[in-house]
Amino acid sequence: MKSLTFGESWVPMSIKTASLGITAALLALVPARASGEGHWATVNGHRMYYEIHGGGRPLLLLHGGGNNIVRSWERQIADFSPTREVITPEQSGNGHSPDVAGPFSYSQMTEDTAALLQQLDLEGVDVVGWSDGGIIALMLAIRHPGLVRRVVATGANTDPSGFAGNGVADLRASAAATMMGGDVLKDYDSFSPDGPGHAPVVEEKLKQLWLTRPVPSELSMELLRTIQARVLVMAGDHDAISLEHTLQIYRALPNAELWILPDTGHGTFLERPDWTDPLVLSFLK
Repeated sequence: MKSLTFGESWVPMSIKTASLGITAALLALVPARASGEGHWATVNGHRMYYEIHGGGRPLLLLHGGGNNIVRSWERQIADFSPTREVITPEQSGNGHSPDVAGPFSYSQMTEDTAALLQQLDLEGVDVVGWSDGGIIALMLAIRHPGLVRRVVATGANTDPSGFAGNGVADLRASAAATMMGGDVLKDYDSFSPDGPGHAPVVEEKLKQLWLTRPVPSELSMELLRTIQARVLVMAGDHDAISLEHTLQIYRALPNAELWILPDTGHGTFLERPDWTDPLVLSFLK
């Protein structure tokens, strides 16, 4: 594996037109880049909420399924924004972003995220993802390598068999919120424009997402082997994703490091910010 490279400069990509494949609907709205405020972009025909904090080399934070910016990244925004431009989107049906028709799909989330970065005229972005966000981060590196410089993925899996213990069986027999310790959609009513009555719809979509995806065409050990970006693979020692599955992901990646956090569950950044934040910043230098 290559050693860390320091002192690299970040150069924004030139303005693209049709070569980016951005539809007229995407180009209709040029997102703002002001810091510390909520913004809206139109991606692939629907609205996506995002925030930008701080300044410097761009750092994209991708939340876990059923979560939102505040619950996922409040501490990290405070720790990263003094030296980085922190970009935090919320996927469809999560946080402020309205739900869209049809099932949740990691492919759709990945393409929505890529469209946002393209609208913001960014490439070579560092990406940190937790849980579903970790899956999206890895898929971004596979599908849009020019958009991604380095990746940190914690609690990610390549298919439902990656759940630890009886995870899949437990999920089939319970609600998504129960499966993830009751934290899923905890603040749904406070943020969602779809209203409190829509929470059960989103929860069922999450359950079906976790039971059936990623599919091999979205993420697999073979696809991981194509990633050239440097990747830090993270997990807690009693994560919702099994240690064996996490090790498989690490070993499949050509240029990766591994960090298993002791006495830590699925929410590595939530449980151990004093550990995670300095090390992640060091890895991304």
